[in-house]
Amino acid sequence: MFFIICVVLLLCYFYMRPTVPRSPSCLVGKTAVVTGANSGIGYQTVLNLASRGCKIIMADVADMEKSKLDIIEFTNNPNIFAKHLDLSSLKSVRDFASEILKSEDKLDILINNAGIGTAKNNRTADGLHPVMQINYFGHFLLTHLLIGLLKKSPSGRILFTSSLVAFTNNLSLKTLNFDLEKPNYFDRHFVYGNSKLSMIMAADIFAKKLKGTGVTVNSVHPWLVKTPLFTKIHAIYKNVFFQMYIWLSQCVFGRDPWEGSQGLVHAAVSRKLKNATGKFFGDYAPWRKPLKAYNKQFCKEIWDASEIYVGLTPEERL
Repeated sequence: MFFIICVVLLLCYFYMRPTVPRSPSCLVGKTAVVTGANSGIGYQTVLNLASRGCKIIMADVADMEKSKLDIIEFTNNPNIFAKHLDLSSLKSVRDFASEILKSEDKLDILINNAGIGTAKNNRTADGLHPVMQINYFGHFLLTHLLIGLLKKSPSGRILFTSSLVAFTNNLSLKTLNFDLEKPNYFDRHFVYGNSKLSMIMAADIFAKKLKGTGVTVNSVHPWLVKTPLFTKIHAIYKNVFFQMYIWLSQCVFGRDPWEGSQGLVHAAVSRKLKNATGKFFGDYAPWRKPLKAYNKQFCKEIWDASEIYVGLTPEERL
């Protein structure tokens, strides 16, 4: 039995290995903003885009000075800038966007990548659930605030880092901003899945609202990647069986951050995807989305509620 299990896991391992696409696009003259840029998928995405000559604005809540200098040294691209962005604060998002609007005359690529898997606290200072705010609400607001710059690009691209976990959700207007005093494992899991489904739905609606502007919007599933996100989840959950499950999943299916970043990079630079919009990409090809993402009325209700949660003014709404 053990032998059979090992064989199955090995087959799954080789089946799930990514086939890296060839997207040899030069990005000299283009500008990109990448959130969650200090580590994991975000860092590797910045490294790849920078090696193509792209000007990068690294956005993260962490101190990025060392990461920035390492990327400059590795790519010999001096146009790498680090700016503080705390997605758990709507004010920080607005301050960050204000800086970008003042310093840039256009924006070609916006990659909404930052995220967390779980949180110890149940509320941020804005009254939002931390996982929902960092993964979804913060990016929802940021994208609205930077739309003007993206429209000034000949071919602006917006990408939301989602996940297959979006298929395991209980998203509704009631759970959009989870309010649980003592959340259990399933509640925490659903919050993460809800945030990733919300990103898919937001990407779809942004794509529709921006049709004809030259700006495309897509969501991407990078697969299971060995990043600090899963390390932190592992530390918070005390259940030994869950910890073992996470460890085994990473061993068998886990990709390193460089491999995980390739889907984002491909969607950001591939000439073949120049006009692709409203898609959910997994391993460089469009995938079916969770059923709720096809419910137009439900998606609109979530969108409308999100506008209220992040405090969009009438002028900021699309």
